[in-house]
Amino acid sequence: MTIALYHFHVTQIKRSAGQSAVAAAAYRSGEKLHSEYYGEDSDYTRKGGVICSEILLPSYAPPEYADREILWNAVEKAERGKNAQLAYSFDIALQNEFSMEENIDIARQFLLEQFVSRGMVVDFSVHSPDKENGGISNPHFHVMCPIRPIEPDGKWGNKQRREYVLDEDGNRIRDEAGNYVFNAVPTTDWGSPETLEAWRQTWADLCNAKFAEKGLDCRIDHRSYERQGVEQIPTQHEGPTVRAMEAKGIRTDKGDLNRWIRKTNAMLREATQKIAALIDWLKAVKTELSKSQPPTLVELLSAYYDNRNKGAYSNKARIANLKKLSEAVSYLEAKRLYTADDLDEALHTMQGKIDTLKKSASGKQVRIKELDELLRMADYYKAGKPVADKLKTIRFEKSRQKYKAEHDDTLRLFYMAERKLKGQAVDGKLPAASWRAEKARLETEYRDLQTELTPLYVDTKKLWAIHYSIYEVQHEQERQNAAVRQKKQEIEH
Repeated sequence: MTIALYHFHVTQIKRSAGQSAVAAAAYRSGEKLHSEYYGEDSDYTRKGGVICSEILLPSYAPPEYADREILWNAVEKAERGKNAQLAYSFDIALQNEFSMEENIDIARQFLLEQFVSRGMVVDFSVHSPDKENGGISNPHFHVMCPIRPIEPDGKWGNKQRREYVLDEDGNRIRDEAGNYVFNAVPTTDWGSPETLEAWRQTWADLCNAKFAEKGLDCRIDHRSYERQGVEQIPTQHEGPTVRAMEAKGIRTDKGDLNRWIRKTNAMLREATQKIAALIDWLKAVKTELSKSQPPTLVELLSAYYDNRNKGAYSNKARIANLKKLSEAVSYLEAKRLYTADDLDEALHTMQGKIDTLKKSASGKQVRIKELDELLRMADYYKAGKPVADKLKTIRFEKSRQKYKAEHDDTLRLFYMAERKLKGQAVDGKLPAASWRAEKARLETEYRDLQTELTPLYVDTKKLWAIHYSIYEVQHEQERQNAAVRQKKQEIEH
């Protein structure tokens, strides 16, 4: 059985990366769209390879959202934050074994059953780029879905909802500032790893069903190679008699067979590893031999600022552009970043560091809040313990009620603290000193993490700005190349 092509990748389109939902939709659909948020047009009408594009809406979505420009401008308008997450972007491979009509039908079926049925707005475009150097065709489709859901009334809903933290009595807990403590919970499961895994498997199942329907001996597998595993020859059950004979040095037929099987399996594993390494090497060599030398970051940035200077209205603006170019080049040289791949790797590494540090800082912050609450309760307990003890010594009910009324606030806080501190005592005493020491240590560590994060944020911001600049240049070059190919085809035909 042949393993067919499988690719199912998802990213997010977000402003923090300098991205525009309108521009992204224009590129994928090969259209000209105007962005109200940025006040600019994105024109990809000369982009080749776009077979079809359409918008699929839930029944309760406003019908005007079938207009791509209206839809994505509405999304941009609904997202007010400068670092807002705008849309999910899917890139999914189609199959060369199917006709384009069959591929489009399967894609539409998948999107209607798995996305639109969940209330998702779907903007999808099918691409079939030209083969390069006689290579294999790479048909695929792009899908954009707003992250913010649409409510049944046709209005944009919330991405997240507040889930308040409650005490054991079901009451909301306040922080030191008096605000209620809550967790932000997504309102949909669209971004969960489990949902993505289910989508990947469902897409594989649909394609495999089509392969079977057409009588083709090929399949796709949504799992990684590691998860798919490697076939091995099973050994034969020897039984106690054979094992006893082998233990005494007496060779048996089953023992010989199992020795041969284990040796063969070892050879198979070694051969598989060598073949895989050889295939990877051949792919790498082929890739390197087939591609031209990529432009450097300096060349791409120079092209970007040259284009800006062509549209500059004054010498002051042109000088400012040259200054920005010089600063960017100096920064890249200092960071030893020379190619677009170097830039992507640096961004990936930095983002990984930021995510790790933020996760650590978040954990420490949560624990600090827990310790603050414990210490607050300890203070209530310490202040109220003598009062509660004295109350126990008063025998007469009238005197007890008078005493309780006089010390109502203190006693109420004491009893609350007593409930919340249950099980916290060590050798009959609350470890308040230990809590304070832990809190002080965590606060120091938290400040150190923030200090470490600050330059990473600065570097990441600079690199994303450079990334956006070269992204613009690369896409303009792609548009020009597509126009050249189209003109060549017109001349040839």
